[in-house]
Amino acid sequence: MRLLISSFIMILMLVTPVAANEADAVRKMASERINTVINHLRDQAIDKETRNSLVIKAIKPLFDFSQMAKLSMGKTNWLRMNKAQRAEFNDLFVKRLEESYLEKLDLYNDEEVIVEEAESVKTRIHVLTRLVSDSNKIEMLYKFYKSRGGQWLVYDVEIMGVSIVQTYRSQFAGILENQSVEDLLKKLRQAGSMKIETDNG
Repeated sequence: MRLLISSFIMILMLVTPVAANEADAVRKMASERINTVINHLRDQAIDKETRNSLVIKAIKPLFDFSQMAKLSMGKTNWLRMNKAQRAEFNDLFVKRLEESYLEKLDLYNDEEVIVEEAESVKTRIHVLTRLVSDSNKIEMLYKFYKSRGGQWLVYDVEIMGVSIVQTYRSQFAGILENQSVEDLLKKLRQAGSMKIETDNG
């Protein structure tokens, strides 16, 4: 019994630091990328188009857009699509995510940026960021999972408590309940036809 308890304690001692180190590493990675984004937002010497391009370039390595596309469609509806439809949906969905992300960043007005300590949630890691001013506070929760390649990547983002993945999944399911996949793709091709709404717009 003593040997069993000792072995269990040793396992805990070995496992816990690894998880903590991974969470710290994910927070550091997210913080560096977010700070890069904020620096671009503060740079008055570049135009908006250039700024947006630099912002997307900075945050892309954090995200698994393909996984987000699948999760947003849901397993049943994902299987309804053929290979060509999946490829087009993925491209359109990524474009929509980028547009939505940039729209939310347009709300930034030189607020203080706070990146909280990473939180381990089962096999996931959550990193909460706050954009805080005297009159406003915007919270963005980045949810990471460990890919098969061993990378920690974002699979969902909550903006002011609103999950991007869950919101789009609800929208897509509502459309596909009575319409075809092609109808959904047509809506996604139309700029501004589907947006994520939060308390801040």
